Amino acid sequence: MISYETSQNMMSLLSIAALRSERVFLSNALGRILAEDITASEDYPTHPTSAMDGYAMLHADFSDYKALAILGDNPAGADEIDTVENGICIKTFTGSLMPKGSDTLIPIENVSVREGQIIIEKPVPFGFAVRPIGESYRKGEVLIPKGTKVKFAEIGVMAGINHVMVNVVQAPRVSIVATGSEILDIGETQRHAGQIRSSNSYTLQALVDELGGQSVQMGIVGDDKNTIMSRFEEALRCSDIVVSTGGVSVGDYDFVKHIVPKLGAEVIFKGVNIKPGQHVMVAQRGEKFIVSLPGFAYSSTVTFILYVAPLISRMLGTANPYEPIEATLKVPFAKRSNKSEFTACNLSFEDGRYWVDFEGKKTGSSAILTNLLGSCALMICGEDDGDLEEGTLVRVIKL
Repeated sequence: MISYETSQNMMSLLSIAALRSERVFLSNALGRILAEDITASEDYPTHPTSAMDGYAMLHADFSDYKALAILGDNPAGADEIDTVENGICIKTFTGSLMPKGSDTLIPIENVSVREGQIIIEKPVPFGFAVRPIGESYRKGEVLIPKGTKVKFAEIGVMAGINHVMVNVVQAPRVSIVATGSEILDIGETQRHAGQIRSSNSYTLQALVDELGGQSVQMGIVGDDKNTIMSRFEEALRCSDIVVSTGGVSVGDYDFVKHIVPKLGAEVIFKGVNIKPGQHVMVAQRGEKFIVSLPGFAYSSTVTFILYVAPLISRMLGTANPYEPIEATLKVPFAKRSNKSEFTACNLSFEDGRYWVDFEGKKTGSSAILTNLLGSCALMICGEDDGDLEEGTLVRVIKL
């Protein structure tokens, strides 16, 4: 088996197809990755604008007048506005264009009104409550750079500049195939104790969707070589990455490891010195990839994070969200093997740094998916690491 570090180097050297893009309506752009810079086509605001309800006036009038005549109202959206001159003001509302001649807005709270005049009770600085031209952005300014994941603020900004269609990176399609005659889909009636639920399909679908990929459920395939071959061919036709679970170990019915090369795919590696998931296999056919994961729930989830997530991120042109960070052990840790281990742990942030402990985490087989519930991470121990003392700095993958 190759080392974890070698497998990651090999993954980084894989040739990925050029980014593809598509245009979608703004309302469908949430969570997508921008394939272009979003640039302002004009200054905003295009004219001085009121930021409060008050009275538009000349600031110089503060020294010359204690009272100003009210010429009229200037509601938001008005297209005909009177001009402010010395000794007069115009009642102006939030979002209204400032009348010509005015340079300052005195808030309603700073004046009293008597017989068609305002009595100035508390002056304000020059330009108060006036949004200047280009306060939000200037023409030609890049507001949202290419490669940004569209969230609520990006949606609002693009709506504000009348961006109806958005050019986004085409999401890679990821087909998920669960293999094993013992696998039972959710909703089906269990006929005997040997059947287990297909949690992997739904866990991996959620991971694909979280990463911004487009998941395609290919269903469950029993341990039959021809059926598995046919399902993989179908998955390759309709997707960029095929992710399978089960069938890669050393059992008599582990057919996937034999079928993948027969599909014309080049096996990049098969077997990595990691715990869990040592039998993981990565293969490539043209610009498409097959990543075959172990069947146990915890193993398949961890190996997906290690080997599928980086592929999806590269196809989206984004950073891998599962890059390791540094944390400190709150408690000692006993290493269980001479492999690179990925151990579920609790992750907390205190006193300016991350901390790791294992309270409530169960030890046992690689099937305990409940260990990933809560504020969880995967702590990484290298092949050459031994037992670790409290206070040791460790690398963790934040989940």
